[in-house]
Amino acid sequence: MSPSALKPIYLLADSQTLFWVDHGRRFVTTIRDQLESRTPEAAYIGASNGDRAEFYSIFQAAMEQASIYEYRLVPCVPSKTDLEFLLRADIVVLSGGDVEKGWKIMTENGLKDRLVDCFNSGAILIGVSAGAVQLGRIGWREENRSQTEVFPTLGFVPYIVSVHKEDEDWEGLKEFVTFIGDNACGIGVPTGAAAIYHPDHTLQPVRRPVHEFRLKDTEIISSIIFPADMNEK
Repeated sequence: MSPSALKPIYLLADSQTLFWVDHGRRFVTTIRDQLESRTPEAAYIGASNGDRAEFYSIFQAAMEQASIYEYRLVPCVPSKTDLEFLLRADIVVLSGGDVEKGWKIMTENGLKDRLVDCFNSGAILIGVSAGAVQLGRIGWREENRSQTEVFPTLGFVPYIVSVHKEDEDWEGLKEFVTFIGDNACGIGVPTGAAAIYHPDHTLQPVRRPVHEFRLKDTEIISSIIFPADMNEK
């Protein structure tokens, strides 16, 4: 892939949105439409779920619905060929699973730095569940939300990202926004929804509203960002 303008980043709470059809149009088709290549390539990083085949098959199905047939799993122990494919991929998907486990693997095998190269070369990055969190500012260990469990992640989007935690009223996300302090902003992407972070720094909810939390002085200020067409349906 030749260098090009930066592309949007997709934050998906789960894989449902990949198969969403809106007004007769597949959501994944709108992603493909942004690519210059007539035969785009897509890479899937399965570090967060240990390269589980059943999750990779979901990715395969989604890509084929967008008429993308050149795709590859980039495993936890990538080969030279895997890395070469990743660096020329038009779409890179970060899998769901365990945020901390996946982050450690990507740090140790060098994929973390390769993702920076992919993004700067114009690849579209898609994070699913854990992958969406990793594209944000920080990750954390789910079973223990103490401050010592927080670790920096890719930071491609300037938010602390939480997914499918609406039943908990985003309490964990609010805690981390408070912990990070000034200038911290968190977004909660509910089940079945997504958010698109555009190169002009705007955030676009998809399917369902996204919850935003900011710290002002010592108080959490919450707001809801609605999809543009929600009131039209």
